[in-house]
Amino acid sequence: MLASQHTLRPQHAAAVHSLETPDWPELEVALQRSQQYLLHLQKPEGYWVGELIVDTTLVSDTLAYHYWNGKVDAEWQRKAVNHLLSRQLPDGGWNIYYGGPAEVNATIKAYLALKLAGVPVTDPRMLKAREIAKNLGGVPRMNTFSKLYLALLGLYPWKYVPTIPCEVLLIGKWFHVNFWEMSNWSRAMLVPLAVINHFKPTRIPKNNVNLDELYPQGFHERDLALPPDPDRISWRNFFLWLDRLHKFAEKFAERGIHPFRRQALKKCENWMLERFEGSDGLAAIFPAMLNSLIALKALGYPDDHPQVLRAEKELKRLEHETEDDIRIEPCFSPVWDTAIVTVCLRQSGLPADDPRLKTAAEWLMSKEIRRRGDWIHKNPVNVEPSGWVFEYNNEWNPDVDDTAMVLLALRQIATDNPARRDACFARGLKWMMTFQCKDGGWAAFDKDCTKNILEKVPFADHNAMLDPECADITARILELLGYEGWSIDHPQVAAALDYVRAQQEPDGSWYGRWGVNYIYGTWQVLRGMRALKLDMNEPWLQKARQWLESVQRPDGGWGERCNTYDDPVFKGQGPSTASQTAWAVMGLCAFGDPELPSLRCGIEYLIRTQNADGSWTEDEVTGTGFPKVFYLKYDMYRNAWPLLALATYQQLLTPPSHPNLIKLNGHLPH
Repeated sequence: MLASQHTLRPQHAAAVHSLETPDWPELEVALQRSQQYLLHLQKPEGYWVGELIVDTTLVSDTLAYHYWNGKVDAEWQRKAVNHLLSRQLPDGGWNIYYGGPAEVNATIKAYLALKLAGVPVTDPRMLKAREIAKNLGGVPRMNTFSKLYLALLGLYPWKYVPTIPCEVLLIGKWFHVNFWEMSNWSRAMLVPLAVINHFKPTRIPKNNVNLDELYPQGFHERDLALPPDPDRISWRNFFLWLDRLHKFAEKFAERGIHPFRRQALKKCENWMLERFEGSDGLAAIFPAMLNSLIALKALGYPDDHPQVLRAEKELKRLEHETEDDIRIEPCFSPVWDTAIVTVCLRQSGLPADDPRLKTAAEWLMSKEIRRRGDWIHKNPVNVEPSGWVFEYNNEWNPDVDDTAMVLLALRQIATDNPARRDACFARGLKWMMTFQCKDGGWAAFDKDCTKNILEKVPFADHNAMLDPECADITARILELLGYEGWSIDHPQVAAALDYVRAQQEPDGSWYGRWGVNYIYGTWQVLRGMRALKLDMNEPWLQKARQWLESVQRPDGGWGERCNTYDDPVFKGQGPSTASQTAWAVMGLCAFGDPELPSLRCGIEYLIRTQNADGSWTEDEVTGTGFPKVFYLKYDMYRNAWPLLALATYQQLLTPPSHPNLIKLNGHLPH
């Protein structure tokens, strides 16, 4: 065993706390190191925030935007070029997750950005990029949003960009397909894109860059037009016909006689301006923020207008600029990171009244959202507004997953004002419980946002039109309810359990919507079932344990790549990572046997791979934005989840004499 191989020394042991583990001193040392490392990262205000590391498309899009805007900073451009070239794959392309293959949108966007920046097309790196881009199908194979950005630079015909009509905001909720049936994030992206689509503000770059070489068959309609469904009668073909009708109507809009267009444009403009308030940019996410900035300029807002300056400032905040590189985050994650780290530190032994945890709890409570945001359109219940978001400020869009994690954190902290904490907890819990969907599960932002017909519209190829319920979020809520003593006979719990069981894969695993992938989903379900005090020997749960053990790596860890979203045959396969090993370890801990060989090997892996400063190194991407399209590397994951895994295992070795949780008042009836 690892415990007999070498002796580790605790660092700053007096500053941290954990339970005693007399038979495995290395575990104690690893816990202390991890605690100290995370505590060192806490901001003075009490929160934690790690960088969200993504693919190169954000840098490519920003550089292209600067050329569209006609204002290019040479030094910024130099750093952007360095960033793009440093991420180029040996085959010449660019991928959307670490270790993944070249992807057509990322590759062509990077190629265009480098070409705009003046990198010669004869440069060997550009020649390789050009070849792989053509092999991937070239510009015609890009998604709708990418083509729209190209059209802004005169590099793609607007005629073949699917229309995003402004009038969608005018359609009432009485209509089966309406604006509020789209996912939260799609609404934020599409409203400014509808404005852009109306004005078509093409600006040809001064250097006359084009992408003619990336149209393998030239500008032929058979390659540029969206292909119809082979079945003559289908929703896709109906929407393609409707798109042609929209384009016909656009000709009248150019003459100012399009019915309702002026009213629809004004509504889109006001919708954006209203949602700028209380948020760090539209929806506080990069695509919506960039789209809204372009939309403002298309609407005629001057460069010195306060709203334009504000939008530019919020986008700039997402950038990390060094001497020779530029990185851009899609958004910030302070609420999510703070809630997770607070749970990890508390479970690993920090007292409930530790000043650092109390400061974190106060910060989290200050971020509760009391506005009736856009969620009321899908969930028009009479409930007191509450909830939390992922980012610093995004008052229109509190989400269920962040709320559940914050509640898991708040219930464990002894604040100086317990009545305030209890009221905040009870309010958030009641709000969250109203979002349960018809089939018993919970989604991220909205309730029953699952009308599949929306996936047939021509501009829905970003794989994000819907916000379906998922097992990982549902299980996290069940975990919370289990700790709070809710009975499995409670109607909402029973419905959620039915949903979770129905989502189990034949091999025993669960799909993970918000983390990569089946390891994430399976861990969260098992942890939730343990919290509900289910009999973990039930066959369906044992089947999940057996699946986790079947995909354990020879080194004792677990790993899985984003290609599992493209083809489940790859599930559970990939280089071992700290975060995914931690998830699998916690999944196995749910069965209550600390001597389980696979579990001990997982713990050994985490201890063995910990860095001397208490951190873990992780290059792989383990977070999911939009499956198959956009992924996230949460830099906090590699250090937070392993601590929670070690603490969870430690509690199996030395069960606490009493639960280390705070009793709250004001619960919903169980």
